[in-house]
Amino acid sequence: MVVGPPERAPDVEMAVPGSKSVTNRALIMAALATGPSRLEGILRSDDSYWCVEALRALGVPVEVDGTAVAVSGCGGRWPRATGRLYVGSAGTLARFLPGAIAAAATGPWELDGSPQLRGRPIAPLVQALRELGANISYGAAEGQLPLLIRPGLRGGGVALSGRVSSQFTSGVLLAAPYARAPVELNVADDLVQPEYVGLTIQMMQAFGADVEAVQGWTRVQVRPRPYAGRTMTLEADASTACYFLTAAALTGGRVRVTNVGYDSLQPDARFVDVLERMGCRVHRSGSYLEVVGPPRLVGGFTADMRPMSDQALTLGAAAVFADAPITVTGVPHIRRHESDRIGVFVREMGRLGVRVDEHEDGFTVYPGQPEPRAAVLDPHDDHRQAMAFALLGTRVPGIQIGDPGCVSKTCPEYFQLLARLGVSVAYQ
Repeated sequence: MVVGPPERAPDVEMAVPGSKSVTNRALIMAALATGPSRLEGILRSDDSYWCVEALRALGVPVEVDGTAVAVSGCGGRWPRATGRLYVGSAGTLARFLPGAIAAAATGPWELDGSPQLRGRPIAPLVQALRELGANISYGAAEGQLPLLIRPGLRGGGVALSGRVSSQFTSGVLLAAPYARAPVELNVADDLVQPEYVGLTIQMMQAFGADVEAVQGWTRVQVRPRPYAGRTMTLEADASTACYFLTAAALTGGRVRVTNVGYDSLQPDARFVDVLERMGCRVHRSGSYLEVVGPPRLVGGFTADMRPMSDQALTLGAAAVFADAPITVTGVPHIRRHESDRIGVFVREMGRLGVRVDEHEDGFTVYPGQPEPRAAVLDPHDDHRQAMAFALLGTRVPGIQIGDPGCVSKTCPEYFQLLARLGVSVAYQ
């Protein structure tokens, strides 16, 4: 893929695809529920595909019609008794399915994923589920997929670290309504991106679960009560929205994303605050987000991106064009995502002649003019890398990105949507 600047600053209002985080949570709750559900506005992407296929393998009827899905809930018991599930590189499923499988009274089930997913951490979740009575063993290396999961979730109290991923906490909570006794979950230390735990709880309540959170989502009580099928319109993806809002910042244009607002529990909706700090004009509402780019991007600050770590690379790409260095901190955990996001970003920017200093928990970007030359940027099969690299092309012609199809993990139409802003997009 070769990306280059638009001929004129964009002035665009657009809707973005649905949220991966919301889609997979909703699909799993609907599958466990008693009765049918209809979910409108799902994200059609690799991760949601693997979720649908896993649920079908468990015997749950799932019908997809465009961006709507009909799910016939299994009432807490998978229709098929045993088998093997493969979830590609979908990290949310590796964290959300083990508890749901253990709680749903069939098995054993083997859960496996791609080599990339096998390398991502899973041990804190497995240990927490074992403490709640789940019978889960490792199929190969300790602390990695594949897992062998047998039925049974007793309930009780459990402490879980939140430092590595909030998805571990969400994975326990999703299954908790089907434990035989109440579950009390305590987060033992800092919680990475606590808003995503809040999103899980909000959706559990929408599906009828008896769940109560106190102390800022660090202590959650869930009493046994099954999910009830329902009709739901899913929220758009704030993470995806950020790339197009950042394109406005880089080009001096205006972009309004019409289907996600500032009040969203998705933490990336607050990335507009960072863009405002860079000199952008920001308009916030409960239903949309709008950014108008400034004549000059302002740097010279440090941003703790832990609450919205998916946007660390987005800020890194924008920082290249600021008037002073910008330091990103608070994101050591992104080294264990689809790629070592810190290390890969630093190396690939260096290939363009951009100075980026690497830190254990982030990086510092120094202003510069990327020199594409013959460098083809390698996203290492990481959608966030590819999306961030493309933002450089809104200012510099000839930015080349290898394996652009990796964006299908969360936004298959990413480059087509960039083209709607007038950005030059050409396949080679």
